[in-house]
Amino acid sequence: MSTLTTPHIDVHRAGDRMKTRVSWLDSKHSFSFGEHYDPENTHHGLLLVNNEDVVSPGQGFDTHPHRDMEIVTWVLGGSLVHQDSLGHSGIIYPGLAQRMSAGTGILHSEKNDAWRIDGAEHDEPVHFVQMWVVPDEPGLTPGYQQLEIDDALAAGGLVTVAAGLPRYRDRTAIAINSSHAAFHVARMTGEPDVAIDLPDAPYLHVFVARGEVEMEGVGTLDEGDAVRLTRSGGQRVIAHRPSEILVWEMHARLGAQ
Repeated sequence: MSTLTTPHIDVHRAGDRMKTRVSWLDSKHSFSFGEHYDPENTHHGLLLVNNEDVVSPGQGFDTHPHRDMEIVTWVLGGSLVHQDSLGHSGIIYPGLAQRMSAGTGILHSEKNDAWRIDGAEHDEPVHFVQMWVVPDEPGLTPGYQQLEIDDALAAGGLVTVAAGLPRYRDRTAIAINSSHAAFHVARMTGEPDVAIDLPDAPYLHVFVARGEVEMEGVGTLDEGDAVRLTRSGGQRVIAHRPSEILVWEMHARLGAQ
């Protein structure tokens, strides 16, 4: 892993993302993913995947493998069922932090069929963002963690959802095996006098998951827009209406590919 020192701000608009659409899935990819490959757009910092997915009721991703990746799933609406080869089974919903460490290898499925577990009928799509970051080293023991953090989000401010950075050990919701990365979320009310200050870090990835915000030095960002910052943190962000931003703070990046 290495770092860069040249300041840079790169805005990526929602409509420019690569897309996968089938009968049950609407997926938008911020970086190269699957059959969509762009050698100039493979990652930022340690973040390799930032997929925004909408899955139809009763549908989802069948059992499939992962290896040597820290996977964080953040649900924006509806509910998603996770089941894996370690025996973990649960429902992920808005305000629940969830992390899966693939390590030496894990199988899991993700489906919009929460009725199988809680017995209630669900007929709405599930809308979520799944993000992958590189762990400190390969071959770690696979693991899973989730935690309800809705109360912390309701209090406002930038909430540290998942982190491996030592500075966040005492105030993070869940741990990831990446000591150079932290994931933050802010739910913003839209009040004009309420601002979020972005972390100051070598690499930041800011994704507008819902709403519309204004970033200092950048301008207006609409839902689905993202900003990749290199040596350019500390900006203030305000929301024009109720909004939610997802922020990856990273202090290293992948080496040359």
